[in-house]
Amino acid sequence: MRSKTLRMLLSLVLLAAFVAGIVGCAPATTEAPKTEEAKPAEVKPTEAKPAEEKPTEAPPAKPYEGVELTLASMTDQYVAAFRYLIPLFEEETGIKITMDELGYVDLYQKLTADFVGKTAQYDLMTVDIVWSGEYATNGYTLPLDDFMARDKEELQLDDIMPVAWTLGEYEGKHYAYPLAGYANVLNYRKDLLEAAGIKPPKTQEELLEAAKALTKDGQYGIALLGAKGSAVAQDYMAWVQQHGGSILDKDGKVAVNTPENVEILKFFGELFKYAPPGSTDYWWDQRETAFRDGMVAMMEGWSIARAGYENPEISKIVGKVDIEPAPVAEGMEPKYGFGGWGIGINASSDPEKQEAAWVFIKWLTSPEIQKEWIRHDGAPIRRSTLTDPDLNKEYPWFPKLLEAFEKGDGDYRPRIPEYSIIQDALGTYVNAYLVGQETAESALQKAQAQIEANIK
Repeated sequence: MRSKTLRMLLSLVLLAAFVAGIVGCAPATTEAPKTEEAKPAEVKPTEAKPAEEKPTEAPPAKPYEGVELTLASMTDQYVAAFRYLIPLFEEETGIKITMDELGYVDLYQKLTADFVGKTAQYDLMTVDIVWSGEYATNGYTLPLDDFMARDKEELQLDDIMPVAWTLGEYEGKHYAYPLAGYANVLNYRKDLLEAAGIKPPKTQEELLEAAKALTKDGQYGIALLGAKGSAVAQDYMAWVQQHGGSILDKDGKVAVNTPENVEILKFFGELFKYAPPGSTDYWWDQRETAFRDGMVAMMEGWSIARAGYENPEISKIVGKVDIEPAPVAEGMEPKYGFGGWGIGINASSDPEKQEAAWVFIKWLTSPEIQKEWIRHDGAPIRRSTLTDPDLNKEYPWFPKLLEAFEKGDGDYRPRIPEYSIIQDALGTYVNAYLVGQETAESALQKAQAQIEANIK
């Protein structure tokens, strides 16, 4: 019985060993690590950075988008440049500009009414060089000096020709910004002077002799402004400057009636003998037409007209013209008449419109835009424009303009508040002398008396 019990125990031990062996040969079944509810492996957030995408550039800011401005512009040649450039400016900035194109007299009258009434119909305006004093004294246009100081880094002020600052400066402040600089030049027909064996006149005395010699066979020597009003007044003042005279005395008082100015008036009248019939009624456009149509051999005038003589759509003298700075009296240190236009901002416009208007002025007068301004009949104000190699190829007379600008006289027509009074008187009585109603002496006596009666 005992041995039977032992055998049963042994069988149980062998069975247990067999089972253990089987289990030991099976692959190990280790427990999977606990995952703490599938947390990501300590990955920190990336602060909303897009996955490997380059940032896109924001569109240019247009802080004055939707602002509407109105520009009053003289219908000089540069109005074509305004027509071309304003749409480009509007697209770039979102500022809307409506342009009112006006003749000289209408422009002055409409602006004066707008300023006096403080109606701010016009936010921007072209300002004749001779209006600077009047506009400054009456507070018509906004002084631009604060804008200029704030933005001097982008304006490149040193590049603007020194004489161009007379296009809006008065008593040290700037009531208009330089827009279009004009030099008084002598335009002449190269073919006619060469055929007559005449060199381009350098002095006023040579100019008179050339005008005489070139008046023959239906051809006239010179075209002049003679119409009563601003035209003849401004032409006469140009001749006063070229002869070394002055409209003001050394104390700054008006002195048109001087022996020197009487003699200059007689010389001016002598030139009309060699001008086309009807010249005593010529305004600027009629003088230009006479020259462009080939009726006259010479014409003093503003340099902005020069490019038009090469346009066959308006000129019959393409390829036949050259220029020199306007002749001065013999023995006189060369000094050349300078004029043109500034661009001003209405002092009565609201501040947002004034800021938007200044944005336009900065853009328009920048060196980059000035090249396109010139190519669309604008006039230069910057040295970089006058010396630009590309523009000098297109406008080979630019070196002569640079000379005239460097020796320019922007004050021969007084930029004082009383200028319009002076112009009115000379416009009446110089014309009266040219048509034979007055002598040179009586014309300037009466002009002086009228000026003194109207100056407060």
